[in-house]
Amino acid sequence: MDTILTGDRPTGKLHLGHYVGSLKRRVELQNSGKYQTYIMIADAQALTDNADDINKVRNNISEVALDYLACGLDPQKSTIFIQSQIPELCELTFYYMNLVTVARLQRNPTVKNEIQLRKFNQSIPTGFFTYPISQAADITAFKANIVPVGEDQLPMIEQAREIVRSFNNLYKEVLIEPKAVLPENSICSRLPGLDGAAKMSKSLGNCIFLSDSSADIKKKVQSMFTDPTHLRVEDPGHTENNPVFIYLDAFCKNEHFAAFLPAYQNLDELKAHYQRGGLGDGTVKKFLNEVLQNELKPIREKRELLSNDLPYIFDMLKQGSEQARETAAKTLDEVKTAMGINYFKGNSLITK
Repeated sequence: MDTILTGDRPTGKLHLGHYVGSLKRRVELQNSGKYQTYIMIADAQALTDNADDINKVRNNISEVALDYLACGLDPQKSTIFIQSQIPELCELTFYYMNLVTVARLQRNPTVKNEIQLRKFNQSIPTGFFTYPISQAADITAFKANIVPVGEDQLPMIEQAREIVRSFNNLYKEVLIEPKAVLPENSICSRLPGLDGAAKMSKSLGNCIFLSDSSADIKKKVQSMFTDPTHLRVEDPGHTENNPVFIYLDAFCKNEHFAAFLPAYQNLDELKAHYQRGGLGDGTVKKFLNEVLQNELKPIREKRELLSNDLPYIFDMLKQGSEQARETAAKTLDEVKTAMGINYFKGNSLITK
């Protein structure tokens, strides 16, 4: 059976970008019954650039867990765990550091982009700089061969593959090379922010959160950036790089038109009208709001129900972390044996 590892940093509640980019697909893969699935709340990774605000990370662990369950992740089908509770991951990271050069980390496009986004300049925390190595430890600890990611994370998976090959060539064939799985809908690979920025981001404040109220969603949709050249209703508009239409590409279905905008049969008709002029942004945003409300209402209601039973969330995370640690410990044992440093296993220390 194939094994999946994926997860999120608990630096805030999860948003639509997480949902279309990964969460929705995770639920589908989990429910297929074809995979052993590990879902990690990456609190240790979140601390690499939030060490001065531990409560931000700590307080959001339960928030992320609530988002997971509300979207359909099931602890009976997936192992949901907290990264910092698996110390074996730190030890694997330490060993893998010897297989990667500083120059290689500096060339990692994802690392470079994230450093620029956070404006670290020369003040890069070492933990943040080396998180591709930590991510490789996370993946290999569970022998995950499938990692659902967005397109921006492909360089991270490639670096993990390099580490696996280096280890296996240097020591023994123990680790498994992971393969990235992108969202089936390419539009979902990178949902833009409400402000038109290239990426929806909690830190940039341009998100619609899965837990947002109906009123919040409506307000945020109404404030969305559209086509700056579409100044009047009669003006021709552009649907390319227009966040409102990108969101419709990601979320709307033909049946939404019958329910909320019966003047059109499908999205192609709506786009064509917008492009030739005569269709206002207000009408399109009103339709998008209805689509998002339809998608997020059951998630929000389930989340509210689960939030009334936080002891259940605690027990679920504790059990999942214990299960995950058992698996990671087995992999670490194999790694140390392959390296010849599992000294007290048998007589390896004194055997010539």
